[in-house]
Amino acid sequence: MKKIALAISGLLLSQTLFAQGFSDYGSGIKLNVNQDGSKYIRFITWNQIWLRNTQNNPGSAVAGVPEDNSWSIGNRRLRFLAMAQISKRFTIVTHFGINNQTFINGGASGTSGTGGYGQGKKPGMFFHDAWNEYAVVQPTEKSKFSLSIGAGLHYYTGLSRATMASTLNFLLVDAQIFNWPLIDNSDQFARQMGIFAKGKWDRMEYRFSVNKPFATNLSPVNATSDATAIAVDNNGKSKWSQAGYVEYQFCDIESNALPYKVGTYLGTKKIFNIGAGFYRQPEGTRSMVNGVTAKHDITLLSVDVFAELPVGDKAKNMAINVYGVYYHYDFGPNYLRNLGIMNIAGNDTTYTGSRAIAGAGNLQPTIGTGSIAHVQAGFMLPCKNPAAKLRIQPFGAVTHKQFEALEHASTQFDIGANWLISGHHAKISTQYSTRPVYTSTTAKPTAKGELTVQFQVYL
Repeated sequence: MKKIALAISGLLLSQTLFAQGFSDYGSGIKLNVNQDGSKYIRFITWNQIWLRNTQNNPGSAVAGVPEDNSWSIGNRRLRFLAMAQISKRFTIVTHFGINNQTFINGGASGTSGTGGYGQGKKPGMFFHDAWNEYAVVQPTEKSKFSLSIGAGLHYYTGLSRATMASTLNFLLVDAQIFNWPLIDNSDQFARQMGIFAKGKWDRMEYRFSVNKPFATNLSPVNATSDATAIAVDNNGKSKWSQAGYVEYQFCDIESNALPYKVGTYLGTKKIFNIGAGFYRQPEGTRSMVNGVTAKHDITLLSVDVFAELPVGDKAKNMAINVYGVYYHYDFGPNYLRNLGIMNIAGNDTTYTGSRAIAGAGNLQPTIGTGSIAHVQAGFMLPCKNPAAKLRIQPFGAVTHKQFEALEHASTQFDIGANWLISGHHAKISTQYSTRPVYTSTTAKPTAKGELTVQFQVYL
């Protein structure tokens, strides 16, 4: 009974892991299991609901009905995370939930038609993260070096800050998706199973991992020449991948208790970081020329910079937020992957015009062999009453993609604002985004748009 009473009395809110909230809510619920709080379990839950209007790609239909423009609402993320610190050195993390459920898709495998298991219903809940971690070397007054080793299904996958982004505190409505270049092919929703090492050395933070990629088996198209060969995800009995990310933190030191990198601290920290990362998997893709199969290594590189700097009157909590990243991707010849978040459209079978090569709905060339440059920036507007929680944070972004499989590069834009009711704990985000539409690999792209309104709450 004493232990139970102690556990209940330890039910409190904490801000130690995520520094973007308000003290009213902290960072979830922390349940202490000893007197000094060194042993605890923390729970965090969050929902992100999207209302969208999409200008569909040419030749699109929704439930068989041709539509150039569609409204939809869906569950982008419904998540629950539990973290247990059962000693000063040992930690266990589990994180599960669902993603991308709409009125027509995103349901459990096999759901279709009408009724209790109709289209889009009863999505399969799965683990996003599940790992154990041991602190081998902890920092002391004499040494600022730390090292932790962990294993399991994890998010320490290297490459860039955005590749390990927290989904709770984006500056934009969402990530750009190309920051997760293996998404749901050789990873499980941006995670792989393996062993990782993380830590700090004074102002330098490092993360390295060795992982066993999930098996892929797409069949390459038989091309007639090397110039027309197209690599696809096919790693067979996959070989171990290696990944890493290192950054130097010039101003405030960020927490690395969890892998999730903060998108914006809403002006509560002074941050300036420069980082670089990589991912490599031997023989991760295959192509075919005249019946002969060739295997290709996946080599992904990035450099990035992140800054959140207070400006002007300190009492008004104004701040500028900037993130810039450059990716160099090599998946093999002419590799190209088309993706669209919560795409509700399929092909209009009656359409006779030029279709988008990416497909119907909001599909676009997202990931491929080539280069991607992305810059985003936001600004916390001043507030006459610094104690007020309602704040506005306008933002914008530009992305330039140059893929080997497409003759012409593309440039796309995002613009919007976060309407912060109570920090990231309760916010409404509005964003208008453009995307490139290609009707052939040699044609210049045109553009379509999409308006998204996100309703987010996390506790």
